[in-house]
Amino acid sequence: MRKDQVVSALKRLEEIAPKRNFKQSVELMINFTGLDMKKPQNQVSVKVALPYPTGKGSGKVVVFAKSDEFIDALKPKVDKVITDKEIETLVKDKAKLAELMTYDAIFAEGPSMITVAKYLGQQLAPKGKMPKLIPTIASFDETLAKARTQITVSNKKGKFMPVVHAVVGREGMKAEDMAANIDAVYEAVMAALPQKKQNIKNTYIKMTMSPPIKVGEGEAL
Repeated sequence: MRKDQVVSALKRLEEIAPKRNFKQSVELMINFTGLDMKKPQNQVSVKVALPYPTGKGSGKVVVFAKSDEFIDALKPKVDKVITDKEIETLVKDKAKLAELMTYDAIFAEGPSMITVAKYLGQQLAPKGKMPKLIPTIASFDETLAKARTQITVSNKKGKFMPVVHAVVGREGMKAEDMAANIDAVYEAVMAALPQKKQNIKNTYIKMTMSPPIKVGEGEAL
């Protein structure tokens, strides 16, 4: 996709979208072609670090930590820190375990990885929620920044339709910023397809309460 076509489509979308009393999300839809979606290799699930935050979701981050150094350094930067002493009790508390599943990103200090695997591995692993290792405190800021804007783009839920959807912005964001997010999603999805660009039929953008617009044509469906 050419950036100028994306920006043009976004500006056209802003013109036609009905005005609401809330900021609408801007969503990207990528339609596939030439793929048998029953085959696992054709089912898409990619993680994308967006260049700009979308305002969608909380981007909540939780960290498992054992040492006082990690706890003190990371507590002001994340939404919740869970100590090693608290990990064992989580498996017995369904409410707290359910809350843990709502976090968008989960990290752990090295020594805590072992404790998490021992007590929570059976609950977290099947949900894809096992924590990512924090090598050092110094490296965490960059990792955290990516986690705050990372999204998962997938069609592996439901009936494996030949399309993926992703929230790429919100009403009021600069068109250029949303175009950068769209490009990041498009490139990541295309890289996951067996025949790359040949497997992409077309792309559309829409707001929460608007008709979709085809990127490159600027026409509503």
